[in-house]
Amino acid sequence: MDQSEQQHEIEVFWELAKVKAKLNRFEVYAGVNARSALIPPAWAFGATPEQADSLLALVLDGIKTGTAGALWDYEVENEPVPEPGTLSIILDGAGHPRALIETTAVSVVPFHEVDADFAAAEGEDDRSLASWRRIHQKFFTEVADHDRGFHLDMPVVCERFRLLYPTRRNA
Repeated sequence: MDQSEQQHEIEVFWELAKVKAKLNRFEVYAGVNARSALIPPAWAFGATPEQADSLLALVLDGIKTGTAGALWDYEVENEPVPEPGTLSIILDGAGHPRALIETTAVSVVPFHEVDADFAAAEGEDDRSLASWRRIHQKFFTEVADHDRGFHLDMPVVCERFRLLYPTRRNA
């Protein structure tokens, strides 16, 4: 799919998602608000199409409600750290928009201080802290945008989110 096709799909998805998620329910009375007027950033979880699809499935099943990224990657890419209320359109492995999420909480902690509760919210593997550390140490080592390497005290952006659209498949 070329970039203009993808952008069109994202725009169509956004128009439907903001209605279904009731982001625009007061437009008739109060006018358009910035939250429903601007198309949120669109991105995929993971580093491969397969990871994008499997992690998206966890979101749609209501299992994955958190994601983590190296703060150093945000800095290198000049990307703002998400804040509560941030909306994102999640793409599948082929680049098609499939979900709208809203960030509910963000904390930045050293890798070694990520706790079991957050590891479970990530929804990956057996949802244990041990597997989270194993998976993310590998990911932060192999897929880093920064050149600082992996460190146990590296700052990790721990983002919690909720699925706004579509509603959970297992609800």
